[in-house]
Amino acid sequence: EKMKILVTGYKGQLGYDVVNEAEKRGIQAVGVDINEMDITNAQQVNEVIRSGNYDAVVHCAAWTAVDKAEDLADVCRKVNVEGTQNIADVCKELDIPIMYFSTDYVFDGMGDKPWNEYDERNPLNVYGQTKYEGELAVEALPKHFIIRIAWVFGVNGNNFIKTMLKLGKQNGAVKVVNDQVGSPTYTYDLAKLVVDMIQTKEYGTYHATNEGLCSWYDFAAEIIRLAGIDATVTPCTSAEYAAAHPEAASRPAFSALDNKMLRCSVG
Repeated sequence: EKMKILVTGYKGQLGYDVVNEAEKRGIQAVGVDINEMDITNAQQVNEVIRSGNYDAVVHCAAWTAVDKAEDLADVCRKVNVEGTQNIADVCKELDIPIMYFSTDYVFDGMGDKPWNEYDERNPLNVYGQTKYEGELAVEALPKHFIIRIAWVFGVNGNNFIKTMLKLGKQNGAVKVVNDQVGSPTYTYDLAKLVVDMIQTKEYGTYHATNEGLCSWYDFAAEIIRLAGIDATVTPCTSAEYAAAHPEAASRPAFSALDNKMLRCSVG
């Protein structure tokens, strides 16, 4: 009998790719978004998950607007913490695995060696704090996967690449921070890993980013170059950016994740 999974946040870049990848491999994947299942509504979450007879829930839905989260902390917490708790509660009762996606923002970004799965969590902003609290809700379940991802881009949904292309075309110039470093990660690659992993019992916390490091400035310059857009890309510091955007959240400077557990489990 073929496996059946529920994928939340289906309209986002990761959820969309996960559903496609699962279907490609003969797994029945049901994608839901806020209209089909509002994760902040515990009763609705309960009904949708129970009625579907799922083997696992892949929970991609999240509040990801990092700057807005500073002003709208309650809304962000409702989605990222309460919403995750609602799903975790039902998964626990049904004894099915939950897969939750977290972020490099659970770390403070101080230092210069890539963060591993067991490093201490110390979020700098509201978004990071809510994702951390979501991790705690999921960790309480024996059957859980936590996958920390960072600097994610995909075909569906919004991301840094689309923003740079838009600004480059519109303004002919972009100014991008050069002192935040990480690993841009393609949702298509992530989706393959997700579908591999959800079929196993290798529960635990994993870091999953593509290899290599760059700054947001390096990334932007390469995006503009590859797109052949006639625009200048200028580096700036996080401090300069913060001065020009007082509403912006603090961000970790060194966001590189070490995919240590993945290497151990694969190798």
